[in-house]
Amino acid sequence: MKRSMTGGSRGSRARILAALMAGSLIVAACGGDDDGASGGADSTKGTPASDAPGDSAAPTDSGAPADSGLASDALPAPTGEEIVIGLVNTEGGAGGLDFPDIRRFLEAGVGYSNEHGGLGNRPIKIESCVVKGDPETSQACAQELVGKGVELVVIGLDLFIDYKTYEAAGVPVIGVLPIMPMDYTANALFLTGGNATSQAATAVFAQDVLNATKVAIIHADNPGANSTAAGLEASLDVAGIEWTAVKGGNDETDAGFQGLMRQAADFGPDVMVSLYSDAGCIGTMRARASLGIETPVVTTSICADADVIAAVGDDATGWYFAGLPQDSDTPERALLAKLLAPVMEIPEEEVTPTGLGLGGLGYTMWMSLYDYGQKMVAAGTELTGASLFDFLKSSTDLFLFGGQTPIACGSEPKYPAVCSFVFPFAMYKGDGVVGPVDGVELVDSRPLLP
Repeated sequence: MKRSMTGGSRGSRARILAALMAGSLIVAACGGDDDGASGGADSTKGTPASDAPGDSAAPTDSGAPADSGLASDALPAPTGEEIVIGLVNTEGGAGGLDFPDIRRFLEAGVGYSNEHGGLGNRPIKIESCVVKGDPETSQACAQELVGKGVELVVIGLDLFIDYKTYEAAGVPVIGVLPIMPMDYTANALFLTGGNATSQAATAVFAQDVLNATKVAIIHADNPGANSTAAGLEASLDVAGIEWTAVKGGNDETDAGFQGLMRQAADFGPDVMVSLYSDAGCIGTMRARASLGIETPVVTTSICADADVIAAVGDDATGWYFAGLPQDSDTPERALLAKLLAPVMEIPEEEVTPTGLGLGGLGYTMWMSLYDYGQKMVAAGTELTGASLFDFLKSSTDLFLFGGQTPIACGSEPKYPAVCSFVFPFAMYKGDGVVGPVDGVELVDSRPLLP
């Protein structure tokens, strides 16, 4: 049984993009256990043994003691030939399409890299080009960067990536997040999986961990949220799980959120999935608690933000958060705070992984590539834009920076550009604490990919 109940709606390109990204917002730089390592997943369809994380992705070749920080801290400035890398990101676009923190946080990582080993012992020069959320500026950026002779293009967020221009010039493309359908099959690599994988992982979690046979989905009625929900619905169909979708406005009153929750509960689901974010996180959590609904709810990592949890307190009981890594006291976590505090203009102790917003995507992408470059040097491989792309595409023992999430580029034939298929999950544990789900570390999306 599949049905849709709709309230009010209004949308913009900014909401479309935000909704498309919400389920894939992963900041992995803080992950792993306290000793810098992670074990395999215990969920029945979690990370297979061959993909289970081992040591942290942080380089340890120097043999530095565990309490001395990252081994990269001791690396000298790079001495090789400068590498010019193009960065494409959406900023200052119409309708609120403006994500400068992706560039700013990435640049903070580049600054650290240029002081400690460069990219494979090569100093980095970033040529930044801004797109506005339309095909014309995407094409103009591609032509501009190719004209500047970049060896590699990294994509922050670009709705209309001009793959033809890059491919014709032989310039490899590495991005953080596939957004449009063409991204999943393009001649490119994306370090995270986008909605196709994140929503499939949510379906696996609902089925294998929460034993769901019926699921109610709650989301705003706009194109982005509808697209995200469609990805989840397709995976639930693969699983044979009955579902319904309850649609509301982008902004609801407390009474409005209660109405949405009540409609969802009337379906008699084993699990609810909320795709609301920001103020919607607070509204849906309070609504469920006020109505006395005990059905567990799965939502995105955005709703685990410290401000959200502080606002709702124990009203978050029974909520699970997809894509939220363990926040441990690791060297990677300390480096994140050190590098991003000046950019965010807050004290280091106030920098939290859930407080980075979309900028965390840019930081994680760059620091992962930085780590891969060091691994290439350690293996005696010369780093170029093309060789880094090939190394990422062919390696089977890489992780997103922080060591928790394994990278498996092209392991799913239907999604050859995707590199990440497994996701951490967390839950509210009471007294304002969000932590790992007992017995579950990583959940593999591949069994229910549509």
